[in-house]
Amino acid sequence: METQIKDALGHIRADVQALHGAISDAASKRGGVIKADIEVIPQKAKTVAESIKSSMSAQKDATKKALAEAVTHLEATQKHASESLKSSGQAFQTSIREALDDTRSAARKVSEAVAAKRSAESTKSPKK
Repeated sequence: METQIKDALGHIRADVQALHGAISDAASKRGGVIKADIEVIPQKAKTVAESIKSSMSAQKDATKKALAEAVTHLEATQKHASESLKSSGQAFQTSIREALDDTRSAARKVSEAVAAKRSAESTKSPKK
């Protein structure tokens, strides 16, 4: 079970990093962000947030707290990416920047959760 939890957090971290990369790549395209590249972002953010929520029950308090904050940031990512699809010009760019910032914050929180998990495991007494 412990290995599965570690693997789940590792997969979640990789998923959040991939989401951040997708937004970053779309934002850096020549001529600005292409809306078609952004259309998949809200669903990806929702999927990663749901994945985090499903793994939270098996975590300790510090890890849960960081994961809950990551979910909050991913929900904001979803909101900003959805807003960008309905806007243009400066409002579009602002929404994309906000989505990217929120995803970066989510990645940071997931990394904190992984670190908290490792820290908790390192303080456990060895089994004999």
